[in-house]
Order: sequence, then structure tokens, then C-alpha cells
Amino acid sequence: MASNTPPTAPRRNRGSVILAGTLTACLFGGVGLMAVAANLPKAAPIAAPRIAPPRAQPLALAAKPAPAAPAVAPDPGYVVKRVLEIAGPMRQGDHYWDESGAPATGPIVITVDLAAQTVSVFRAGYEIGTAVIIYGGDQTPTPLGIFPITQKDADHVSNIYDAPMPYMLRLTNDGISIHGSEVGDGYVTHGCIGVPTAFAKKVFAAVKLGDKVIVTRGEMLSAGQSIKAA
Repeated sequence: MASNTPPTAPRRNRGSVILAGTLTACLFGGVGLMAVAANLPKAAPIAAPRIAPPRAQPLALAAKPAPAAPAVAPDPGYVVKRVLEIAGPMRQGDHYWDESGAPATGPIVITVDLAAQTVSVFRAGYEIGTAVIIYGGDQTPTPLGIFPITQKDADHVSNIYDAPMPYMLRLTNDGISIHGSEVGDGYVTHGCIGVPTAFAKKVFAAVKLGDKVIVTRGEMLSAGQSIKAA
């Protein structure tokens, strides 16, 4: 029996229609995008970021060593600057004192030469007094060495020999000293250094405790020489 229904179009796979449409769109869309891209202005090339070089650091300079202190000149000692001029040889009992031309102040050093039998008093290197001495005999010799004056007694009397020792300047604890005495041929002491009493008085007034007395045998001095032990 015949029907009036129009013939049905052959059925198409839906998935292939969608795919075909998609492909078509993609193709046309791709062409369009290419055309648009062709007309766009070209982007300027992006410059690579410029990295500043590290700042140069100043080199640390080594500190300069401090200049060395000047070397200290060695101590030349107590220099003899003047020796009293005495005409002729000195004899027993002779003594001289002359401070003219010498400094009024300064360290005092007394030297005793047993061989020459003389004593000299120096102030700041200037000899201001000298005298002939007597000293200890063979049984009680006068000691050699350097002795500070430890006591002054203008009216001293020996407690061992019960003898006057005017203007005594003590050198040792066992009684050795410089003091006023009779000075002449044949006189000796018990180890002390005896000088004319008038000279002893001047020495007593000039010295102070702690001043040095240097006793030697045969060590004579002249101007320009040093008294090393002073």
C-alpha cells in the first residue's frame, strides 16, 4: 500500500558530522588566524636584562708598620770633665778644694786610688777636691769596691777603738768609712780611709746619703774618661 510520507534521507553518522564541521571550522579559522596574524605589527624584540657588573671593592692595604723608635745610645758612664791642675807632686797632708768653674749641683762621685794614695771628689764630672789619704794596713786592709754612703756623723767616735772619727761617712756595716784623721808617713788605719780633717769637713758638707764611693787600686783617671761604676 502506497504511503504519502516523503522518503527519509539516509541517516548520517552524527559523530562524523560534528567532526567534519569541526575540521571545517578549524581550517577556516586557522586561515583567518593566519591572515590576522600576518597583519599584526611585529613585536619589538625583548632586550635581555642588563646585569650591572659587581662593583669593584677597594683592596685592603696592609697597615704600615709604625716607625721603629730610635735606638737609645748606651750610657757612657760618669764622664770625667775636669781634673784639678795641681803644680808638683802631692805629699802627705796635702789637700785641695776648688769648686770654681764646676756646676753648683749634680751627682757626686768619690774615687779612691789606694796605689796613688789619693781621693778625688767629682761633681757632675768636675773634680772639686782631692787629697792624700791613709788606709788600712796588712792586717786590716781597706776593701775594694763600690760603696754608697749610708751614714753621716760629724762627731762620730769609734765604738770599737774608742777613737774620734770626725766628719765620718760610713761605707760598710762593719765600720769602714771615710773620716778626718792625722795623715803622715807611717800612719795606717784599721781599714778606713783617713783624710785631712779640714778636707773631710768639706767633703762632709758636699755629699749626701747614697752618693757612691769607688775604691780601686791603680785605676787613675783623666779628663774624657768614664767612671763606669759610677
